Amino acid sequence: MTEKIISINPFQNRMINANDHQTSIYAHRRSLFYQAPLSLPASSENTLPLETNAMKEQPIIIDTSGSITNLNLTPAQQKDEFTMGIDQRSINEALASGLTAINMTMGYVFGKEDPFEQTVRQIAAWDALIRRTPESLRKVWTVKDIQAAHTNKQVGVIYGFQNAVMMGDNEHRVEIFANLGVRFIQLTYNTRNSLGDGSMMPENQGLTEFGRKVVHELNRHHVLVDLSHSGEQTCLDAIAASSQPTIISHTGCRALTNLPRNKTDRELRLVAESGGFVGIYFMPFLAIGRQFTSEDLIAHIEHAVNVCGEDHVGIGTDGSVTKIDDMQGYMTELKNEVDHRHATGIAATGERADIVPFLSDLSGTNKFMELADMLAKRGHSSGRIEKILGSNFMNAADRIWSA
Repeated sequence: MTEKIISINPFQNRMINANDHQTSIYAHRRSLFYQAPLSLPASSENTLPLETNAMKEQPIIIDTSGSITNLNLTPAQQKDEFTMGIDQRSINEALASGLTAINMTMGYVFGKEDPFEQTVRQIAAWDALIRRTPESLRKVWTVKDIQAAHTNKQVGVIYGFQNAVMMGDNEHRVEIFANLGVRFIQLTYNTRNSLGDGSMMPENQGLTEFGRKVVHELNRHHVLVDLSHSGEQTCLDAIAASSQPTIISHTGCRALTNLPRNKTDRELRLVAESGGFVGIYFMPFLAIGRQFTSEDLIAHIEHAVNVCGEDHVGIGTDGSVTKIDDMQGYMTELKNEVDHRHATGIAATGERADIVPFLSDLSGTNKFMELADMLAKRGHSSGRIEKILGSNFMNAADRIWSA
């Protein structure tokens, strides 16, 4: 295997053993699969202005589950063990895309490392990275930070978890993470943890008593309760248990594509009725048995709008802005990642090595504004498009972060 590509998605970082950096880099790769790149190599002609026919001014664009990593870096090019993949190229491309803020997954997701220690160390590393790049990156604590990032042409970095196992058996750890600036906490990944069942658990047992305690603490400390990856009953139980709006940062619509990573209309509707938010991802779960396209994405966005209303839907791409330079190497890594995820039981139904986990027809730094134009051509108003691109999430987050 060559070192031309460090990772399919160097995003949900696992702890790197300093005594065995090379081995752990490849373990890290295997842990990260479905946060995927969004773009094929772009041509020099792919240079639409940020202000398009749908938007006369640059809108606020928020990706509620994504990445600003450079997926092409080799292990030798990594800056440190926890912010792997962030370099000037990836920052520049995120800025060029018009991205205002992004929910960056950090901390433990799965693996053999100590979840609490690894998570705290990675938060510290991200704090250090943002301090080194204040002209480009801004840590997001409240909606005011997102607004400031937009004004100052920065990318706001929202700290989020895609699992809650770092709580151990102590729900009061929520306060620690809230004080460190974590603004999203997803209750489960695909499998079962002490809070409840993930989307791939056929038993669908729902939220545990400990999970209810964690939800209460998330409410108390004004942290977003993220129900992405959760099983259906866990999702429904958490909505009922929460005294504040809940969110689903990245999902699709099961009514259109019957896969467990997608949410039922009932789940979508109840999140919206709570005053919450649903982000639609740019992922293979939007279709079954074939390469998905921007038409599938538009269909899922429109279905979610019909179910939730136009004030509760946005985008959570589950991907990166940076282009892939070596597609042959990428496809080799894709197969390795998919095989490993299935072997370890963490894969979701629909993950396949022959289906690339990004939109080849909606790619590069122009993807967000191209999406805006696609929605405009479907008859959506500029006001609705601005809501989908970012203001809906702003409103939902403000209800919780400012409570």
